[in-house]
Amino acid sequence: MMEYAKIPGTDLSPSRIGLGTWAIGGWMWGGTDEARVGLEWRSGGDVVRNASRGRIMREIAASLRRLRTDYIDIYQVHWPDPLIPIEETAEALHRLYEKGLIRAIGVSNYSPEQMDVFRHAAPLHTAQPPYNLFEREAEEDVLPYCLWHGIATLTYGALCRGLLSGRMRPDTRFGGDDLRHSDPKFRPPRYAQYLRAVAALERVARQWYARSVLAVALRWVLDQPGVQVALWGARSPEQLEPLDEVTGWSLDADAKRAIDALVRETVTDPVGPEFMAPPARARPPREAMLAQGAASGS
Repeated sequence: MMEYAKIPGTDLSPSRIGLGTWAIGGWMWGGTDEARVGLEWRSGGDVVRNASRGRIMREIAASLRRLRTDYIDIYQVHWPDPLIPIEETAEALHRLYEKGLIRAIGVSNYSPEQMDVFRHAAPLHTAQPPYNLFEREAEEDVLPYCLWHGIATLTYGALCRGLLSGRMRPDTRFGGDDLRHSDPKFRPPRYAQYLRAVAALERVARQWYARSVLAVALRWVLDQPGVQVALWGARSPEQLEPLDEVTGWSLDADAKRAIDALVRETVTDPVGPEFMAPPARARPPREAMLAQGAASGS
């Protein structure tokens, strides 16, 4: 049975389990006959951040054209741009919202302080922090903030880039442009620690619930207070088969405590998701000179 979440301030009720995808070419975006589409706009794509008003307007037009739809349900900016005022980004998205081109406004990787600034210029319906059994920094600030302010939390990286899938081995190799080359979790000696943790979690999942570690890891995210949606990536249809194990049940308090203790005991040198932040654009020469002059008081 599929589970659904309510996005406060909207009439949207997305599935609590979402798939993260990245369109590589326009032809891959075609053929949609479904108007209920959620998009995460990556500011600057895989190169640099760019959350300027002009860039947002160009991207929304291109997305609507490729998706062959009149509106997008959830439109999110993936990273704050240090070169663009947050208010400019928020106002641009608010304009799209008022025109009916998007039905919900969201941010990702924003701090509570940044979300405060954003909310002064536009409504904020969703926030998307990285969150999983191995990356829990969002518990300190983002999750409580969203719960208090009625913002739906769509967490990403629920399987920690495949670590919690149960498929990783000591000799697993990744392609040349794979993000995991940059993740300290996949480098020795940390990698061995995380694999030991997954093996222990697998035993708990099988013995207590007769389910896979993937199912328990996803269920753990969904059962956290304030989490509406858990996003994870799948590269093939076969990787979707374990989803049947995720819905229709919950982890009890004792299981959550045992899982937390297990992770603390096995991962003694944890590292967060901060490595994923894309670089900011270089300032144009004139702007750089003005900024330098302002900093020196000249």
